[in-house]
Amino acid sequence: MNKRSFVTKDLLVRIAAALAVNLAAYYGGRLLSAKAPHRCLETALDRAIPLLPWMIFFYWIGFIFWIVSYAQGMTLEKGGRGRFLTAHILGEIVCFLFFVLLPTTMARPAVEGRGLGAMLLRLTYRLDSADNLFPSIHCFASWLSWIGVRGDKRVPLKYRGLSLFLALAVSASTLAVKQHVAVDAAAGILLAELSYLAAGALVRRRDARKKTAEAK
Repeated sequence: MNKRSFVTKDLLVRIAAALAVNLAAYYGGRLLSAKAPHRCLETALDRAIPLLPWMIFFYWIGFIFWIVSYAQGMTLEKGGRGRFLTAHILGEIVCFLFFVLLPTTMARPAVEGRGLGAMLLRLTYRLDSADNLFPSIHCFASWLSWIGVRGDKRVPLKYRGLSLFLALAVSASTLAVKQHVAVDAAAGILLAELSYLAAGALVRRRDARKKTAEAK
């Protein structure tokens, strides 16, 4: 009996498409908004959240979490797979529009200490400038990763629980390491939910049109 490989050409193409859209939205938004005035959306809540350098580990774990979860989401049944990628694309388009039309920034605190967390956080600050904050792509991608598996009973319950934990931990880390403010994180999570709903409607419309065409 032949076993189907988990890593297929179709999966690689879809992951490459998701990555290309992400890079275009992120760096394209930064390029087009470079000379525009940037707003700070910080609130009293953000000022009350302490800097926790050790949370940077969850921030970086997010990248691994996305790769695994996106691969999982894109290997669902045909309709679900199309929905997941469509939701990602819709969300990234919305992020790009906000990056260009409502550029945001924030002040970062000085990071003291010689621990591994502090060192990694300082490196993160050097690599990633304080812009493209609203909505948070980190929170959007993490929450979409959770959405992609939460209703699929074929995915073990323990993995679904781990996925929820990581989605929450990564989102919380963006606030604890001062990469985002609360409204950025909330907007990213809400965007994931709305994008998935919109993608579902688009996929259902596509399937209905296909059935109508086949019936003729």
